[in-house]
Amino acid sequence: MLALHVLASGSSGNAAVVENIVTGAGVLIDCGICKRDFLSRCDQAGFNPARIEAAFVTHEHGDHVKGLGVVLRGLAKLGCQPPIYVARGCVANSDALAKVAEAFEVRELAAAAGAVATAGADVGAIEAAARASVIEAAGVRVTPFATSHDAAASFGFRIEDAADGDAIGYLTDSGVVTPAAHAALADVRILALESNHDPKMLAAGSYPYVVKQRIASDAGHLSNGQAAAELAALVSASRAAGQREPQTVVAMHISQNNNEYSLAKRTLEAALAEASCAADVLCGYQARLTSVR
Repeated sequence: MLALHVLASGSSGNAAVVENIVTGAGVLIDCGICKRDFLSRCDQAGFNPARIEAAFVTHEHGDHVKGLGVVLRGLAKLGCQPPIYVARGCVANSDALAKVAEAFEVRELAAAAGAVATAGADVGAIEAAARASVIEAAGVRVTPFATSHDAAASFGFRIEDAADGDAIGYLTDSGVVTPAAHAALADVRILALESNHDPKMLAAGSYPYVVKQRIASDAGHLSNGQAAAELAALVSASRAAGQREPQTVVAMHISQNNNEYSLAKRTLEAALAEASCAADVLCGYQARLTSVR
């Protein structure tokens, strides 16, 4: 069984840990927060950060990587030196990642070649299509898939318990949900799904027009409505294929300027109610921990 610990989620910093509950080991996804907050929230989650066995970088933007180097140096003092999986293009496009690459073991991260692109594909089909790109660490299998974002490269992840098949889907920082991403997010127990902004709040807000265009574009961020539509589609596809429906949905990367936690939560809850799905909806917060087991 897996646990998801969202240490921080939002435009000021992102970090999450997926823990293998049986072994206590885990993998890190992004680290755009300071070492103090990272260690404090790991402690609150009851997770020992020295048990991190791999780190994965979604993309090179500062809110996802600016704390990675200092946290890795702190982990090294604890005797923990996990490999970092990141796209080569992201390293070339980020001073922070370039410094990490100079000091720590970095391995190439690439989206699954020939990833399943149809809704309702079962776990076995996803694994078969992406086997060459599946990364194993901490007793879990991590399958990266490409997302649509204005970065050198950007990824979401499907994380599965190698022992019992428990699964987490993780998608943030994407302007659209690609068919391959949709397939990879099917049949999961925990779904971490970007619900970044409310279009009306974004349009009426103080951001420059060019920034508003970027956020709302296909290479920007998912709105509450887009997240709700994807959630409804995943529930429908799961039922049609006889797969698991999500039990817990975590709304991720919620904008503090163009959204409200309560609004994102209500929008996803309404989509679940319309689909007669009883999943719980939580929010990933910028300044406090959200844990799901």
